[in-house]
Amino acid sequence: MFDRPNSDAAFDDASKKEAVVLVHLDLNVSDFAEAEQEFIELVESTGARIATIVHGKRQRPDAKFFAGTGKVEEIRQHVLANDAALVIFNHDLSPSQERNLEKQLECSVIARTGLILDIFARRARSHEGKLQVELAQLKHMSTRLVRGWTHLERQKGGIGMRGPGESQLETDRRLLAQRVKSLKKRLEKVQSQRDQGRRSRQRSDISVVSLVGYTNMGKSSLFNRLTAADVYADDRLFATLDPTLRRMKLHGIQPLIMADTVGFIRKLPHDLVESFRSTLDETRDAALLLHVVDAGAADRDDLLHHVDEVLQKIGADEVPQLIVCNKIDLLENHKARLDRDENGRITRVWLSAKTGEGIDLLRQALQEYFPEHTDELDEATESTVP
Repeated sequence: MFDRPNSDAAFDDASKKEAVVLVHLDLNVSDFAEAEQEFIELVESTGARIATIVHGKRQRPDAKFFAGTGKVEEIRQHVLANDAALVIFNHDLSPSQERNLEKQLECSVIARTGLILDIFARRARSHEGKLQVELAQLKHMSTRLVRGWTHLERQKGGIGMRGPGESQLETDRRLLAQRVKSLKKRLEKVQSQRDQGRRSRQRSDISVVSLVGYTNMGKSSLFNRLTAADVYADDRLFATLDPTLRRMKLHGIQPLIMADTVGFIRKLPHDLVESFRSTLDETRDAALLLHVVDAGAADRDDLLHHVDEVLQKIGADEVPQLIVCNKIDLLENHKARLDRDENGRITRVWLSAKTGEGIDLLRQALQEYFPEHTDELDEATESTVP
């Protein structure tokens, strides 16, 4: 993966405990407080030290600076007072707004999308995940291209094709387009391999159950509990990026494939959704989605809605869902239980992936959902539910 532009380099410095200034403006949205808390968690997950958060209220963004000139001056004073290396807006900024702000503030400025892309770049571990993140970064940064992309020449071993009348910017744009094309071809090969695996499972009549949900809801912990796997799980946003598939079996039914996927977030960047589409296909083609949510979250219904919006974007909104209310161990006097609708169908399972309470109820729910699978259990199954 090639070197990233200056704004990301500044963010790397910030992650070494240099001060960053955050900007979160109220544009008359209903989830202002929740969005700010999520913003703070995103920044903290990078290891950056938050010097201060600048607030403000506007009816609409300013065309030149997004924030008004008075607010920009306030931000500049915070930058100077804290010797801040970076300013992060919890909003989408246009390329011209970013450039104008950097000139005015005399430090690097990134928007919410750049922050999320940077976090994804840090967390991707698999070859496919790194390719997907790089593609998303390039798509996003192509609109912000001014100059400074000549390092891409190293990807081709020195191109040397610039004509006498061609500007540096035009050369950089062409090199960027070539890199995007190369990444897409490599991802197409990975997608072909995924499709082969998917067709093989379909021929074997093995159903896929995909874990979905907002980031940091405990999906990976639940995945480990169900499959006896050892997938990395941590109490931070986007701990899981690379999809993991494991076989699991329940008493009385044939094996299922359990898929752990990347968590979603408010306003997930469009380029990221597009670049991760091949990974998210595991969700779209699943027989059932286990939609994991924090049982004690005050904005639980809003989080469910945000995830449903992303599922709609990837064409997975028609896949049946079972709501899994996780983290009941954090609630007082709350026991594991099953909720059923008027027809007796299970709609929600309340459990704790951390303690294991209620896992047996989730097994029961899966057994009821796949009643036709009564074949002999496959002893070669990779992972067995404890």
